[in-house]
Amino acid sequence: MAKTRKHNYKKKAGQVPGTAIYTGSKSSEKLFIEVFDYNETQCTEKHLTDVSETFQFKGSDSITWVNLNGLNHVKEIEKLSKHFNFHPLVLEDIVNISQRPKIDEYEDYFFVVLKMLYYDKDEKIISEQVSFILGKNHVLSFQESEGDVFDAVRERIRTAKGRVRTMESDYLLYVLIDAVVDYYFNIIEILGDKIEDFETDIFNGNATDDVSQNIQNLKREILKVRRAIFPLRDVISRIEKSDNALISQQTLNYYRDVYDHLIQVSENIDIYREMIWSLMDMYMTTISNKMNEVMKVLTIMASIFIPLTFIAGIYGMNFDYIPELHYQHSYFVLWGVMIIIFIGMIIYFKRKKWL
Repeated sequence: MAKTRKHNYKKKAGQVPGTAIYTGSKSSEKLFIEVFDYNETQCTEKHLTDVSETFQFKGSDSITWVNLNGLNHVKEIEKLSKHFNFHPLVLEDIVNISQRPKIDEYEDYFFVVLKMLYYDKDEKIISEQVSFILGKNHVLSFQESEGDVFDAVRERIRTAKGRVRTMESDYLLYVLIDAVVDYYFNIIEILGDKIEDFETDIFNGNATDDVSQNIQNLKREILKVRRAIFPLRDVISRIEKSDNALISQQTLNYYRDVYDHLIQVSENIDIYREMIWSLMDMYMTTISNKMNEVMKVLTIMASIFIPLTFIAGIYGMNFDYIPELHYQHSYFVLWGVMIIIFIGMIIYFKRKKWL
């Protein structure tokens, strides 16, 4: 799943509502469609490249999961939309990847948008939009490109592990959302480890020069996770409160479990936000303490040499009559006085615990 991208969120002013415009950067991504059609006794898995091949699964008695990768193929998605009778605004939101997590309820289907998070090869958090259409006996999912967190779900469907093969499409939507939410725990676990490492390095004085930039990057990662998680709580809450026949009472308990997980992740994110601010304060305090130590040493050195400089300045003046200049041992006496002053000030600073 090592994918990086830059998104283009620009949209022409005055555009007709419902106009499908792909806003991502994966313009060369190939269209790839995978289909799982199953019931309690059998499962059929297919990999397709033509949207029209999925039309046969509409209205079947079995449960069908159609996962489409390649949002840049707008025309193909439009054909799928027409066949399944999506609202034009739904089509627009599917290919506009700047959507925040949300849910729209229509007469015979749900439209759900959420953010799938994962780390790329450079250890940066990537946020990818995933859209779901929940209908009677089918779930359609739309991703910008291949690579996701649903491998465990695929394996459960293939092997009839768990309840997924015995439940309806609303349960399939639940396990897909649950897979995304479970991966949030991996994200926050890594974030927690990073924060602890920074905290240890700063406390032990092993922080590198770029620690401030690293903390800022970590803060941005936490904000990205927060933007993905907090709106999703409202999505799950609306599903819980919905009386639509597509969501059975039996499945509502599972959605409540997802909601509890989101609350737990949200609380961790809030804690990490506070810890990040504390890290920055700790780092600035450490820098300030180091600066104070340096200033203390410089001040002590200056304090020691001020009287010595005063004495040297007096006897360095070019006056004709300075009585001590003609004394035979004045040079050695002056050195002795200066050494005594130096040692006396060192002892004084030691007793004051300034050294």
